[in-house]
Amino acid sequence: MTETLLAPSLADRRILLIIAGGIAAYKSLDLIRRLRERGASVRVVMTEAAQQFITPLAAASLSENSVHTELFSLTDESEMGHIRLSREADLVVVAPATADILAKAALGLAGDLASTLLLATNKPILVAPAMNVVMWNHPATQANIATLRARGVLQVGPGSGDLACGEVGGGRMAEPLEIVTAIELALAPHLPLQGRRALVTSGPTFEPIDPVRYIGNRSSGKQGHAIAAALQRLGAETILVAGPTHEPVPPGVHFIAVETAREMLDACLDALPADIAVCAAAVADWRADSVAEQKIKKGAGGTPVLHFVENPDILATIAGRGGDRPALVVGFAAETEDVLGHAQAKRRRKGADWVVANDVSPATGTFGGDINTVHVITADGIDSWPPATKAEVASRLAARIAKVFEVQS
Repeated sequence: MTETLLAPSLADRRILLIIAGGIAAYKSLDLIRRLRERGASVRVVMTEAAQQFITPLAAASLSENSVHTELFSLTDESEMGHIRLSREADLVVVAPATADILAKAALGLAGDLASTLLLATNKPILVAPAMNVVMWNHPATQANIATLRARGVLQVGPGSGDLACGEVGGGRMAEPLEIVTAIELALAPHLPLQGRRALVTSGPTFEPIDPVRYIGNRSSGKQGHAIAAALQRLGAETILVAGPTHEPVPPGVHFIAVETAREMLDACLDALPADIAVCAAAVADWRADSVAEQKIKKGAGGTPVLHFVENPDILATIAGRGGDRPALVVGFAAETEDVLGHAQAKRRRKGADWVVANDVSPATGTFGGDINTVHVITADGIDSWPPATKAEVASRLAARIAKVFEVQS
């Protein structure tokens, strides 16, 4: 069973790609290649700092167009001019969008070719932020990106993970295919999930034992958060219900923070009705039958014995709803052995339309990592996808979901 991505064609589309100075600039070369594969014409502008990471020759070779670097280039000004360059594109993309160029754009500065183009263009702008996590979280950067979004600038990413500086956190540039999807959607005549409502669960749940201890799991929430972001980009009104996680809330998504499985279930039921439910959270199957009011002390009456009771089954509850059951219910099966067998049984047992199965054995690095290998299990069979980033998995899953509703409409 094969799957075709739902993606508007980029044939004859003109993209002006501004590459700013960050280590993520190397990804922009792959982005050019991906855009060219889809038929887009790509013109490239590189800042002076960008040329410290990649060469104009590399970008020119991949784009098959000359690369522009200088505001006061006599050749460029006589042949095209920066005003014409900014107006001939269908979309202006900034990738990577560093803290510096975001600040210049927010303030309306025009001291070099890249910032002048952003000020002079009358076309949509899409930015893919990329920077150190502290820089991304700085109030100045957050104020600048909020200003740009308020002006209608589109945003893809950043993701979270290992950064080139050695730190871990938000600020990682979206992967090229994720940016391509955002470009396709920005240029699409309509968003395929416009008018639909999506519910997504993400992250672990923490089940308390006493005021300081809990039972949890290793889920990072990366996959669930990425799915919420992908559905929102396709136009769905998206509600994200998440347990404790360090993942940033995707822009435009309605976020509800919870801690326990029972809190997650209540939040999900409150969010219904919805057209789509994607239960990607790693919900604890059990909780302690009683929670100590004070911290349990070592040596106080020997080793404590915990008694467990089952938590509510969120996926089965949503899938078993009556009149307000979502039209499409997707569950996740995180397994460590017999992945496909367990996932197929889970889909039937819980009444889900699809189950997305993955191997979370320690050797795979799936929990907390950036790469995922999934199998989409439906009543029609199994569709196994190659290893991909969680952002790419999310984009592909959202596209498949959108295709279902395209057929229904």
